[in-house]
Amino acid sequence: MEDDAPKDAGVGRPGGETPAHRQLKRLAFEWALANRLPLAGFEVRVPRSGYRADVVALSRHPTGDHGVCAVFECKQARSDFLRDEADEPRVRLRRAELTERVHSLRSLIGVHRPDLRRSEELFPEFEEFDLRGLRHETLEQLERELEVVQEKLIHGVKFARLRRYRLADHLYLVTEPGLIEIHEVPSGWGWLVRSGGTLDLRLRPVRHGTDASIRLAWLESLAVAGSRAHRMEKRGLRGTID
Repeated sequence: MEDDAPKDAGVGRPGGETPAHRQLKRLAFEWALANRLPLAGFEVRVPRSGYRADVVALSRHPTGDHGVCAVFECKQARSDFLRDEADEPRVRLRRAELTERVHSLRSLIGVHRPDLRRSEELFPEFEEFDLRGLRHETLEQLERELEVVQEKLIHGVKFARLRRYRLADHLYLVTEPGLIEIHEVPSGWGWLVRSGGTLDLRLRPVRHGTDASIRLAWLESLAVAGSRAHRMEKRGLRGTID
């Protein structure tokens, strides 16, 4: 994973999770068990990243040649879905465009407003400009948009990265009914939709293919998640799957 991955991008930490989200996670867990993925857990750290997956499930003998790992991301609100669905290459391109425009505009302002020069450098080409007291509507708008895009790149590309880095054999989006349309499902992901107390498979995922080392890392992450849940239970804390 790349360095700008968030340190903790998981949803549903203790005290901050809705009942609807917990229900989707439970249903995903049960669906995994019913589909021959018996090694499963909640809120599992994604190997090689700072993300957490809502539910992760592995087949028996996961490190063998026929081992399978599946990741389930549960979305009970459309805003929650939109936060993670950005297209990373497009966002990176937009960030580069905005950065160039901001730098160019700042340089242009410096040419037309020499009074803003700090005069601390020996050579003019390295001169810095103090723009703190300047009100420039276009520059302020570009800087605000750049901040939004940078935030999106850090926190909003979870779906794309999980697929791009082939961190699971199967990726499933789990949603409430009516939350999204089928064309909005991230590329390569499957789609499970709640129907009462069960999940309906609306779209089959692409088999991405992992190697044994990745599945072993998932197995270790599952063990850590289980230990964390056990410690929380012993301390009397409300867990994310209560």
